[in-house]
Amino acid sequence: MSHLPTLIQDLALILAIASVTTLLFKKLKQPVVLGYILAGLLVGPNFTLLPSISDLDGVKVWADIGVIFLLFSLGLEFSFKKLVKIGGTSGVTGVFEIMCMVALGYLTGWLLGWPTMDCIFLGGIIAISSTTIIIRAFDELGVKTRKFAGIVMGVLIVEDLMAVLMMVLLSTVAVSREFAGIEMLQSALKLIFFLCLWFLSGIFLLPGFFKWGRKLMNDETMLVISLGLCLVMVVLATYAGFSAPLGAFIMGSVLAETTQAEKIEHIVQPVKNLFGAIFFVSVGLLIDPEMLIKYIGPVLIISGVVILGKTVNVTLGALLSGQPLRQSIQAGFSLAQIGEFSFIIATLGLSLHVTGDYLYPIAVGVSVITTFTTPYMIKLADPFFNWFAPKLPLKWRMAINQYSTGAQTIQAESDWRVVLRSYLTVMASNSVIIIAIILLSATYLLPVLKNNIAGQQLPAILTCAITLIATAPFFWGLAIRRLHSLSYTNLWLDKKYNHGPLVMLEVVRNVLMVVLVGFMVNQLFNTLVALVAILPVIVVVLLVFARRLNSFYARIENRFLMNLNQREQQPSGTSDLSPWDAHMAFFTMPAESTVVGKTLMELAWREKYGINIAYVERGSITITAPARTDVLYPFDKIAVIGTDVQLEQFRTILESAILPSQNGQAEIILNKLIVDNHTALRGKTIRASGIREITNGVVVGIERNGKRILNPDSTTVFEWDDIIWIVGDRKKIEELKEAGIRQ
Repeated sequence: MSHLPTLIQDLALILAIASVTTLLFKKLKQPVVLGYILAGLLVGPNFTLLPSISDLDGVKVWADIGVIFLLFSLGLEFSFKKLVKIGGTSGVTGVFEIMCMVALGYLTGWLLGWPTMDCIFLGGIIAISSTTIIIRAFDELGVKTRKFAGIVMGVLIVEDLMAVLMMVLLSTVAVSREFAGIEMLQSALKLIFFLCLWFLSGIFLLPGFFKWGRKLMNDETMLVISLGLCLVMVVLATYAGFSAPLGAFIMGSVLAETTQAEKIEHIVQPVKNLFGAIFFVSVGLLIDPEMLIKYIGPVLIISGVVILGKTVNVTLGALLSGQPLRQSIQAGFSLAQIGEFSFIIATLGLSLHVTGDYLYPIAVGVSVITTFTTPYMIKLADPFFNWFAPKLPLKWRMAINQYSTGAQTIQAESDWRVVLRSYLTVMASNSVIIIAIILLSATYLLPVLKNNIAGQQLPAILTCAITLIATAPFFWGLAIRRLHSLSYTNLWLDKKYNHGPLVMLEVVRNVLMVVLVGFMVNQLFNTLVALVAILPVIVVVLLVFARRLNSFYARIENRFLMNLNQREQQPSGTSDLSPWDAHMAFFTMPAESTVVGKTLMELAWREKYGINIAYVERGSITITAPARTDVLYPFDKIAVIGTDVQLEQFRTILESAILPSQNGQAEIILNKLIVDNHTALRGKTIRASGIREITNGVVVGIERNGKRILNPDSTTVFEWDDIIWIVGDRKKIEELKEAGIRQ
């Protein structure tokens, strides 16, 4: 018998124990993540009643892959455009809550007497809520259609993005062992640069690639391509000095903007589930029960800090963003837990050897406690609001309502905001591309030319010329292309106030171009004379080839915008209805629903429940403002507008509108029946015989005089000794044989 690798034995043990623990937690209606952690504890070195794994390093490699795929899947659910759409509410709430929780975590660690680095990492650990646990709790409690659920999901998106940034900053702090302001700023700018570069290049290239190969890709090739892109970005991020999970998250977020996002997310799900399970099992492997018991005091204290701190800070952040008091409290009570990102941050501290051994099991203990309390906290939100709101002074309640209404009814953007956003977008995107081209030329092209061309200046001049050709369209877009719009015109007509600032914006664009030219010269020549010589050349090139550069840049811009917007299917006219307590929720029609096949007029949902159907998505087709005569089909996705109460009532009715199941599970079989005196079928047609009604089946064949009639017509008349083949309910066919069919 050949030797079985240790890693395979370990995986067999892990998956066997995890299957039992996850089934147990499913039975108890608890998150399966806790089952994985328990499985890791049972097969870990700190639990001796069961066999332990042997190859910890091998399992750790699989766990690292699990983190990569978890972040990749998270990126697929994330969207930069979605982040823009959720607006200031989720952004203000998320940033405010994270800043407060990081400070509160640091203060808690300091009061417990912990080292500075442990305090810093504790702040990061307790700042991020668990997307997995919240989604599971919302599903089980049936609150996904309520307005506060949209706020919570938006905050989770912001938290996930901030967690990725936090991992980079924590790594920088861990390496430097101090708050080096310049190093932190450099790391932040470097991260922003690469995020923009990867996003711009990914959106420009990948949608076209998927469109070209659409007919060649099945599920298998799509899976291979998606995971290949993920791992390539992981390698690029690592070479750039960032973490592997960041690269996976970025590629996922880029693919989330393509039309294949849903398909990729679906086919990657099993891979993510497998490796994610191994990661959470590895979390349990590192738990030392003795240490957990030893630090039970800090676990309980920090659990209280998480529950109380997150509830209060999210509520305050939501109020600051302009949400009503009820929705703010509901959001605060929903986000009072920590989860998978906390494990990742705690693991980061261990891998960098900058945190104490006690911090990891404490984080796991806090996560377990707050996970169990999450459903109860969500249920407690409404009773707490009903108790708390009347106790507030009347002036406070009126001020909150006025602030909420005012904040939510501001819809029109100012002209200055539109103009500034346009200028900043153009300057940032073109600058990133120009810098990337310059760095590529200096890093790769210049050394190649130096090795193949004699002299010192000639290779630099050729590299500069090639770089200039490549960057010319983007220099044009940065400094010369007109950005005048209706908002710009409105501001320019107000001569008294706006001429100076608008001219200054143009000056800033041109100064930025000069700075980038200086950066290019410094990379290639490193002389002031070269800068003085090259800058006029660039200006002349931009002016002489103005028309061609403008045309080329316009094609690049149009392709990028087309790729960016190709997933846009939501019709116009579905804006937020926040001045009223109404919002939009989505429902999918089950195939077995009794509403399928009926018109909207027959269903009369507006008259019964006070809701409106905004649009219906049917595959790739969107029916905007459906007519009363439109029919609902299986798997139609409908966008419904109503209040929390109306949508909750509608959800309950829709879920209960299911076709009744038969008593017992019918066993459908192929069986035969002979036409004789007992059955009394002779002379009857198939339709008149009543076989369909009696057996819930159909006649699929008749054997007559050695010949077979397949799928006979319903007007076929039975004759003596015919053998009738029926597909139907076994029990009813047997009853037919015993009782026969009488006149």
